[in-house]
Amino acid sequence: MEELEDPTERLKETMEAAEEKKERWTLHVALSTAIIAVLAAIAGLYGNHHANEAMLDQIKSSDQWAYYQSKSIKAEIAASTAQVLTAIGKPLPAENVDKTAKYEKDKADIKELAETAEKSSESHMRQHVVLSRAVTIFQIAIAISAIAILTRRKLMWYVSMALAAAGTAFLVLGFLTS
Repeated sequence: MEELEDPTERLKETMEAAEEKKERWTLHVALSTAIIAVLAAIAGLYGNHHANEAMLDQIKSSDQWAYYQSKSIKAEIAASTAQVLTAIGKPLPAENVDKTAKYEKDKADIKELAETAEKSSESHMRQHVVLSRAVTIFQIAIAISAIAILTRRKLMWYVSMALAAAGTAFLVLGFLTS
């Protein structure tokens, strides 16, 4: 006698195959989201590093400009002293002339250090801004990935992947910017 085929068996197989396909897609979304989170963490780490370096360099620059101002004041006092001594007919001490020249030389060196620190601060801040954009885009991509899982819409996942690619571009640009 011939065995009767169970009509629901084929339906069960089809449903199991569809379920397995959904599970694979969910796994892909989860893995890609984890990778995006790692990239966001890397961008955040380097972005914060550059923000800190920008702040430190700006502090160095401000310190140098304050030192420059103190040398300017000392040079002005030495020049005023020379004018007063000359006006009252007293001889100008040799050390006064030497001090004035030394202060002017020191000011030039200090100005160069201050400007170098300013440029370094600006460079670090540019990198920080680019890396911050990468972090923001990665965070949006992660949120859209979560929406894709909840709604089971692949289009949302594709949008998330496109945003992750844009975030990666900013991450690379952040490393190249200086």
